[in-house]
Amino acid sequence: MARKTGGRPAGAAWLLLLLLALPGALLAAPRIGVLTMGPGAEYWSRFGHNALLVEQSSGERLVYNYGFFDFEQPGFLARFIRGHMRYQLVALTFDRDFAYYQAEGRGMQLQWLNLEADEARELAEFLEWNARPENAEYRYDYFTDNCSTRVRDALDRVLGGLVLEQTRGRSRGLTWRSEALRLSAPDAWMYLGIHLLIGPRADQPLSRWQEGFVPARFHDALNLVRRADGRPLVESDIRLLPQRLPDALIEEPRFAYRAALIGLAAGLAIWLLARRRGAAGMLGRSLLALFWVFCAIAGLVGLGLWTFTDHDMAAGNRSLLLFNPLSLALLPSLGPLSRGLSPAAWQRHLAALCAALALVTLPLYLLPARPQDHLEWILLALPLHLAAWRLLARSGQA
Repeated sequence: MARKTGGRPAGAAWLLLLLLALPGALLAAPRIGVLTMGPGAEYWSRFGHNALLVEQSSGERLVYNYGFFDFEQPGFLARFIRGHMRYQLVALTFDRDFAYYQAEGRGMQLQWLNLEADEARELAEFLEWNARPENAEYRYDYFTDNCSTRVRDALDRVLGGLVLEQTRGRSRGLTWRSEALRLSAPDAWMYLGIHLLIGPRADQPLSRWQEGFVPARFHDALNLVRRADGRPLVESDIRLLPQRLPDALIEEPRFAYRAALIGLAAGLAIWLLARRRGAAGMLGRSLLALFWVFCAIAGLVGLGLWTFTDHDMAAGNRSLLLFNPLSLALLPSLGPLSRGLSPAAWQRHLAALCAALALVTLPLYLLPARPQDHLEWILLALPLHLAAWRLLARSGQA
């Protein structure tokens, strides 16, 4: 009897503990994973993509995707030009997201993460809050605040800066420019436009943390992170879908030799042909006209991006010394050249100024302080400027 009587409080205590633990059991910590998708066929998907997967104990799986934008959004083009693009976080079911990338032929990797229960809950709650319509929009930047950096920052926040601490000091010499050129290479217009219009800020060596603006680079960096107890942050890395579309290049393609050959050949043709009569002279003057028009357009676009927009990577672009908008004022000199006459003195002086500014890019390129990796454009444009200057100067002497 004594044993039976003593068992009632013990049983009640166990029941109380069970009731207290029941809410925690019902609210078991979700499982968190990082999804990394390969590059797509459209130009805006060349950099790849990533997102956060939250799998609840109930089996519900939501993908939190920071990469949504709408071409039909009012003022989208104007904001794109000014660098004020608005993206948003959208929560999708995993099955829907998986089916989309499977149909696109894009690869998908899943990294399950070793998170503590409170970290997983905190991240899931933050993503749920962030996906609400009033919180979902954010100011997008291609290099410093995109879909991948948002995933990186959300994860780093709940880990107390662990990812930043272990990746900010590591650099492999990659730059914003080298990564952008590597990933945009399949679209020549995109590759050449980026290469021409970004300035020296894009040539700073990146840490592993900064490399995280590229989803595939962030995937690789996560595999290097260790928790305080030595456990890897990534519990498992699973390939869910193969990449059926062409994958990104390993290194960025460069065209220095081709640029030098084209620049020298075109400069020589201008020097030898532009003062002649007939078809040969027409060819030489046409090459010169195309070059000056291209200089004016590229220079005006580059100057506009630098001074009137928030595209920070376009600031201080030394390619503007090569592609000078003032070149447009040289077009009237082609008339006198076609008739064997001398252009006006101010046009000869302007051609000399354009050549001198282009020549300055060589020592600036060789300076170790704040370098700009635009050798191709120097090799292409400098021979043409020198040829134009000598052509107009010789015409003046004649």
